Amino acid sequence: MKIFEAMEQYGHEELVFWHDQTTGLKAIVAIHDTTLGPALGGLRMWPYETEDEAITDALRLSRGMTYKNAAMGLDLGGGKSVIWADSRHDKSEALLRSFGRLIQSLGGRYITAEDVGVNADDMAVVARETEFVGGLKETSGDPSPATALGVLEGMRAAMMTAFGSDDFHGKTVAIQGLGHVGSLLGHMLLEQGAQLIVTDIHPEDSRKVAEQLGAQWVRPEEIYAVEADIFAPCALGAIINDETIPRFRCKVIAGSANNQLKEPRHGLELLRRGIVYVPDYVINGGGVVNVADEFHRDGYHKERAYSRVRQIGKQVQEILLHSQEENIPTQEAADRVAERRIHELGKINLTYIPE
Repeated sequence: MKIFEAMEQYGHEELVFWHDQTTGLKAIVAIHDTTLGPALGGLRMWPYETEDEAITDALRLSRGMTYKNAAMGLDLGGGKSVIWADSRHDKSEALLRSFGRLIQSLGGRYITAEDVGVNADDMAVVARETEFVGGLKETSGDPSPATALGVLEGMRAAMMTAFGSDDFHGKTVAIQGLGHVGSLLGHMLLEQGAQLIVTDIHPEDSRKVAEQLGAQWVRPEEIYAVEADIFAPCALGAIINDETIPRFRCKVIAGSANNQLKEPRHGLELLRRGIVYVPDYVINGGGVVNVADEFHRDGYHKERAYSRVRQIGKQVQEILLHSQEENIPTQEAADRVAERRIHELGKINLTYIPE
């Protein structure tokens, strides 16, 4: 990989590599854009197959955080960090504390929080070495419930567009991934009367969740082709691609996974096929909204944070309407909203204010 070319392609400010020989830590922090404020984005721990794959994931995820934070109306830029390791076997106190020292060395340009492969307890360990951590138990806590609630509200808006009703009774939702968010979303949908089809790459854990949900279990490779009204990607990204699109048997795609489109052209293909796609960084913004509430001058207030999360459905509705009116892919409509805010508020930062 030609790293500077990749950074230029995605529009990044900074890419930091950290290797701690003692703990075995291999970490990457990607800071995409700090126009609106310090970069906020979670830490992902994943056993990538190659170094290039880890770098690409950090670049794509951090760019998505810039757009997510802007679309959510937050005074925060976008960043992301990844640890190249298997969270089930390689996680240790020393490794996490070493990562915390990396974050502290950035001086507040990047604020981390939990993502795939880490939890609130892990972030508490990281916080022993740095002040730049969000989502701790004593503050906003696990962002997963807020993320799941935002996805539910976004689904409702998409259902109004696709079906003319947001009633889940009689509707089937296929959930790909039963991690923190996917399992919470499953329980919320069950309460709303939906029927569920589920899968996960870790069946030893997720089959128990499927039983609790009374859901039909299918193998991971089968989830794309099941007959469902809504497909909810709640695992990893790039799952909407040339191979999967012809297999979809749904009217709506709405889930919590980041970077669901492998390439922008796949959003256009969904539009051509009449599938309502809810841009991932809008519908899954509930978690970052919840964490960002910690940075209010009066501290974190759950009621205020969750009130804002419930507005995600309204945002989705406006983006879908704009997509229909302009006949453009929904992710393009969402990008315009985010880019406009970054451009307009970026001008404010050009005004000199003496200290």
